Amino acid sequence: QVQLVESGGGLVQPGGSLRLSCAASGSIFRVNAMGWFRQAPGKQRELVAAITSGGSTNYADSVKGRFTISRDNAKNTVYLQMNSLKPEDTAVYLCNADILYRKTWSETSRRDYWGQGTQVTVSS
Repeated sequence: QVQLVESGGGLVQPGGSLRLSCAASGSIFRVNAMGWFRQAPGKQRELVAAITSGGSTNYADSVKGRFTISRDNAKNTVYLQMNSLKPEDTAVYLCNADILYRKTWSETSRRDYWGQGTQVTVSS
């Protein structure tokens, strides 16, 4: 069993900053790519940022220069530092991870996991 637990959301004024964290735990053999998605009311879920196990990153154009994704492989944790926040950044932010997990003592399997989501609200 593998879980992703997010933290760090909240209410912030425009121009402010927040840092999101997402920790993977359970019967993990290896965590591959990790990422953050967001979904605003009435809109489709979109990729915000992603990072490979080697540290390569990619970002949505709307957040480039403002958001930074990073990870701590020893802790199986991914972070999203969000600066210069705008009202249009308001959404539920969801963590995603591609994980190779231990199915049995001798067998592994690979699956995509999602966190429960954390609300980010940017408003004055």
